[in-house]
Amino acid sequence: MEISARQPLPATKKNHPAGGVRTADPFFRMLVIATGVGVLVVLGAIIGVMAVGGWKAFAVFGPEFLISAVWNPVTQHFGAAAPVFGTIVSSAMALVVAVPLAFGTAFWLAALAPPAAAAFIGMAVQLLAAVPSIIFGMWGFFVVVPLVAHYVQPTARHLFGHVPGLSALVAGAPFGTGLFTASLILAIMITPSITAVMRDVFVSMPTVLRESAYGLGATRWEVMRNVVLPWSRQGVIGAVVLGMGRAMGETMAVTFVIGDSNHIGWSLFAPANTIASLIALEFPESPAGSLKLASLMALGAILMAISFLTLWFSRWLLARGQKAAGG
Repeated sequence: MEISARQPLPATKKNHPAGGVRTADPFFRMLVIATGVGVLVVLGAIIGVMAVGGWKAFAVFGPEFLISAVWNPVTQHFGAAAPVFGTIVSSAMALVVAVPLAFGTAFWLAALAPPAAAAFIGMAVQLLAAVPSIIFGMWGFFVVVPLVAHYVQPTARHLFGHVPGLSALVAGAPFGTGLFTASLILAIMITPSITAVMRDVFVSMPTVLRESAYGLGATRWEVMRNVVLPWSRQGVIGAVVLGMGRAMGETMAVTFVIGDSNHIGWSLFAPANTIASLIALEFPESPAGSLKLASLMALGAILMAISFLTLWFSRWLLARGQKAAGG
C-alpha cells in the first residue's frame, strides 16, 4: 500500500525528533511543579516561624506593641514603633536620592553614552552593586560620619536653624550618626542595583521606538517621558521595589552609622534605629523563650508585613497605570 506524502509517520524511537520516547517531559513537569511549591512552602515556613515566635509579644503587649516607642530590656517593656519608624523613614529618604540618580544613569548608559564608555561604566556599576554591605558601613563610619558631624549638620543648622518648621529637622548634637547618614549610605548602596536593572530594561527596549520618536522631532526629554517610561514602567517599578527591599532589610551598613537609639524624633541627624539593625544587635543577648526574643521575632514578622505591603502597593500602582494607559 502506498503511503501519501502528507500522511505523518507514527512517533517511534527512530523518527522521533528527540531520538527516543518522551520520558523527559513528565519528569521536567514534576520538577518545575516541585520547585514552585517548594518556594511557597519555604515562604510559608518563614512566615510561620516569625508569627509563632512573636506571638508571645503580641499576647503580652497587645496593640500597644505597634505604637509604643519604648525598648527597655530591664523593665521587660518592648515596642516596635521606633524601629519601624526608622526603617520606613531611612528607606524612603534613600529612595528619594537613589531613584533619580539610578534612572538618569541608566538612561544615559542605554541611550546617550558612547558604546565604549557605556560598557566600561556599566561594568563598574555592576561591580559596585556586588560590594558587601559591611564595606559600605565601614566606609560610612570612617568617612561619611565625620563629614556629616563637622560640615553637613553645622552648615544645615546655620542655614535652616532659625527657619520655622525646618529648625526641628536639623536640631541635635553633631554626632554624625543618625537617619540622614544611614539614608545616605543606603542610597549609595541601592543606586547601583537599581541602575543595573533599569539599564537592562532600557537596553531591551526596541530601538525603533526611540528612533521613530526622534524622527518625529521629539526631544530627549519627550522621548524619555512619552516613550521610554510608558514602555518600561513595569521594569522600573520592579527595580525600585528591589532597591527598597534591600534598603529595608539592610543590617550591617546601617548599624555602623545610624546611632542605635530607640526613639522617634523630628531631627534627621538624631540617632535612631531600624528593625534589621535592632534584631542584629539584640538577638545574641536574647535567651530562648524570653519576652525579648519574642519581641524580636515579632519585629521580623512586622518587617515581612511591610515588605508585602510595599510589593502589593507597587503592583497596584502598576495595574492602575496599565489601566489608565489602556483607557
